[in-house]
Amino acid sequence: MPRSRYRVLNEQCPHFLTVTVNHWLPLFTHPETVEIVLNSWRYLQREAGFVLYGYVILENHLHLIATSDDLSRDMQRFKAFTAKEIIAHLENRGGGKMLELLALFKRAHKTETRYQVWEEGSHPQFIESEEVMRQKLDYIHQNPVKRGYVDKPEHWRYSSARNYAGMEGLIEVTRIW
Repeated sequence: MPRSRYRVLNEQCPHFLTVTVNHWLPLFTHPETVEIVLNSWRYLQREAGFVLYGYVILENHLHLIATSDDLSRDMQRFKAFTAKEIIAHLENRGGGKMLELLALFKRAHKTETRYQVWEEGSHPQFIESEEVMRQKLDYIHQNPVKRGYVDKPEHWRYSSARNYAGMEGLIEVTRIW
């Protein structure tokens, strides 16, 4: 039986997704770990028809709006690749304490690996209208503002708010839906 009621409902339509670091650990406090996420999305854009409409990356989770030919598969690929790269980065950069925590909080049924970087699932929510798309984009872009990190959404470096404000962003986003 599936563990979640969340499903990708229509591969051709955008979905709002949330991906959370295991136990809400602050993995994305350094540009190098954020770049792992961005590089994975860039690869999926080039190779898998992954379309990114909006995103925000915070210290312990990220939100995105995306679609692809097989969004469920691409999210699995994203999580597997980024987990492997983040672990390698931590091992090479003296991230022993964070690795200890990723091992400590690993779920018991995860027997194939020593660490668990991501919580299970990505909670895809189908975006059925332009109104819902605007609502989700606003939620994504306001996230760092509501946390008190910045005064304006476009001031958060790791967000598509910059793209939507006419500024250069860190990754290409599709603003036509």
